[in-house]
This record gives sequence, C-alpha cells and structure tokens, in this order.
Amino acid sequence: MTRFGKRLISTVAISALCMVAAVAGVGPAAATSATSPAVVVSKMTGPVSTSNTPATWGVYSTDLGVMWDNGAGTILAAFGDTFGNAWTPPGGNGNDWRSQVLLRSTDTNLADGMSFSSAATDAPGHAKELIPSKKIDNDEMTVIPTAGVSVGSRQYMAYMSVRHWGVPNTWDTNYAAIAYSDDNGQTWVTAGGPRWDNPGGTNNFQMAAFVRDGGYVYMFGTPNGRLGAARLARVPEASVLTKSAYTYWTGSGWSASESAAVDVVSGPVAELSVQKNAYTGGWVMTYMQGSDIVLRSASGPTASWSVPQVIASSADYPGLYGGFIHPWSSGSNLYFALSQWNPYNVYLMRVGLTPSGGVDKPNLVADPSFERQTSGTASSPWACTGNCGVDNGMWSVSGDRNGFVRYNSGWHDIHQTVSVSPNTAYTVTGWIRTSANNDNGFFGVRDVGGPPIAEVNFQAVGAWTRYTVTFQSGNRTAVELFTGAWTDNGDMWVQVDDYSLTRS
Repeated sequence: MTRFGKRLISTVAISALCMVAAVAGVGPAAATSATSPAVVVSKMTGPVSTSNTPATWGVYSTDLGVMWDNGAGTILAAFGDTFGNAWTPPGGNGNDWRSQVLLRSTDTNLADGMSFSSAATDAPGHAKELIPSKKIDNDEMTVIPTAGVSVGSRQYMAYMSVRHWGVPNTWDTNYAAIAYSDDNGQTWVTAGGPRWDNPGGTNNFQMAAFVRDGGYVYMFGTPNGRLGAARLARVPEASVLTKSAYTYWTGSGWSASESAAVDVVSGPVAELSVQKNAYTGGWVMTYMQGSDIVLRSASGPTASWSVPQVIASSADYPGLYGGFIHPWSSGSNLYFALSQWNPYNVYLMRVGLTPSGGVDKPNLVADPSFERQTSGTASSPWACTGNCGVDNGMWSVSGDRNGFVRYNSGWHDIHQTVSVSPNTAYTVTGWIRTSANNDNGFFGVRDVGGPPIAEVNFQAVGAWTRYTVTFQSGNRTAVELFTGAWTDNGDMWVQVDDYSLTRS
C-alpha cells in the first residue's frame, strides 16, 4: 500500500496504517473516464458525518466500511484503522488507535445518506477494537477486516494480519483468517477458525469478499497487496469454520485442493466487494483497479465477468480506495462505501445500474469535486460570474479542493454548462457552506446565460449541507448549473463541492 508520509501514533512510528490508495495505476487498468459516474451521497464517518461519529463513538477518522446484513434487520459495517480526537488530516494518525471498529445501521433510506444507530463498544461513547493487534512493524502492524457475512444469528468476519506496509500497492501479511461473533458483533472469537497462512507471500486468499447463495458461502480471494487476481472458493453454510470443507474453483469444477484454484478475474484486483443483485438478476462486483474503482457483472460467480467500467475516478476523488457494496442497495441504485486518504474517512456513494449490470444514469458534471482544477483560478469546465475560484486547503467535503464565490457587493457565482437530453427529468445535488453573514444565496440550474429553471435559496449554512433541485429539461439540450450569492451584507463567501446532475 502507498505511504503518504510518516506519522507518529503515541510513540509508535509508522508510515501508514490503513488501506491507502495507490497514487499511480498498476497493470492493465480500465481507462479513466471523463467523469466519475458515481455520486457522493453522504459522509459516513468523521467530522460532519451523518451520525457525527467523532462525538458519538470517538471515530474521528477511519477507512473501509465492509458491510453485511446480520440477518435480523441490521447492517454491520467493519472499518479499518481508526483514530481519536488528536487526528489531523490527511491520512491515518493521532491517538486512540484501534485496528478495526464496528458500527451498526438500520437505515433503509440510503438516498439521503447512511446513519448508524449503535456500535460495538468498550465504554459508553467509544467504539472498541474488535480483534487486538500487536501494532509492531515487521511483526504484526495491524489486523484489517476484509469481508463479513451472517449465517443464522452468527456473524463471520474475514480479516488479515498485516506484517508490514511495503512500497505502493504492496504489503506483507502473516495470514488471513475468519472470526465469528454470536452477539451481533460485540465480541469476536478468533480461535479455532480457518486460516490461510502466508509465510512466503504467495497465498491467494489473504483478502476476501463473501456472498451467501444456495446453501453455500462463496469466498472470493485476492493475495496481499493490490497486484493479484481474484480466485474463488465456497463452503457449506454450516461449515464456515472448517478449513477442510472449503473447495476451490478450478475453471471446470470444485476441488478440495487450494492450489487448484484459477483466476476468475485477472489482476490487478484490490478491496473486492461482490453482491448477488436482485435488480440485474446476476452478480456484480466493485473493486480498485489501478487507481480507480470499477464495476463488473456476470450471470454467476464462475461465469465470465464483463469489461470493467470506471465508477469513481481518482482524478475526481484522489487517494480513493475501497468500494464496498451496501447489501441493501435496491432497484437500479448501487450504493457503496468509498474511502479517501484525504481526509481519511468514508463516503456513501451511489451509481445507477442497467438491467444487465452496466452503468446507468451517470453523473453528467465534469470535474464534480473540483479536484481536476490546477490553481486557485476556476478554469474549464467551471466559469465565474464576478468573483469565484477554487480552494485547496482541506476545507472540502471530500479530497482537497472545492469551489467558492466571495465578495462584498453584487451577484457572484460559479457555474458549468452541461449537455442534457430534451424532455427528461433530472436531479441536481451539491454540498454548500457559507460565511455567517450570508443572507441570500442560490443553488440551481438555469438556461445557458439565461434565467433560472429551478433553484433553492439558502442563507447562512454552518456545516457542509447537501442541497437538491429537480427539473424537466423541456426542449433544452444544455443547461447551466450554478451556485452563487448576492454579496450585499459585507464580505461574504459561499463554498460548494461534489456536484451531481443525473437523470431522475
């Protein structure tokens, strides 16, 4: 895994602690798209998150968000290396280091974000470390969750013991294993379960993705690091903790020999997540390939998987990784958890699916998060009316940059022209915050160079807040998105980030 500079945690010097993203792509990655089809829905963890995880459970910064249904109406979400109130972005650093934490959610309306209702705790208001780690480099640096599944009331969680974070895209593991919990994730038992040792660094099942189907638990596996291919095993539901019960896909059948497993998805594959999807009637997977998150689909786990399609580009979400599917994604919406190294937290994302498992209803906004801007002066595809620009100082919702307008008199806005189809319903979203004296701001869509089609008025907005407008395109083939304000109440500013325009 990539290191983004050395940090100190208490007295332990580390170069990185978490599933950080590669700066440069590796291997035959899918081509980076002109835009990222996926949309930012909400911040799942950290400051200004939907559930205020810092104040609620001491989760100031974390990553991953491996999610599964506990079988009783709750989503369990396992996060990686987690830090307390001394954390400062970017990256994993600070006090109260826990190798993993677990939050629970009963939120069924993902359209407005994902909230958490409880956590596995060791004290009121403090999410606990689930599985202890030594936190000693070149011995056991940390223990990272990679997958979860429920069978009956028992929860199973796959994890890897990381010995050392190496050069970009590589790390060494001691072994991978499966722990279980019979109390909804509060306590975990690691003894007696299956284990895939990795003394030579060549084991192909160090990271996992679980899918329960037809009386089996299917386990997709990848090696340590981000350069390997995905292979496939399965085990009867009643035998998840019995290593000898696992069989491995050979390309033509199932074998008890682990060495007989063949690639089902060629590398590089990293942070794999797989779902049997009710909307498509087939299987979908998301994973990090090169420096982007991609989507693929297939009729079944052993079938041929489609060509990868980029759903989140590192050009728009720098330092991205993860991409773990929310099990309650329904209809044509696929929700997934995306991590970013800066600000080292997790976001709920959404991408549309076609019935065949491809990308549908993509975000039509170019440079939606302003991360492709190269200076403080707004440049194409963004433009200004009056005074606007681009901040680069970790004030944004995600990543490093956001747009702004600022002045002390008159109207000022930042805008972009976007092509649309006639007679089509669209939804526009964006995140806004303002100076305390803002009293007349507007977020919306207008005719190109003309009057508004739909807009919402806002006054002072303290924390980043998501705004939404909907409109019908009529006979138009292009519209102009805008965020602006009448700045007649002294020095005023408005910041905007993570835009989207999608078909409704």
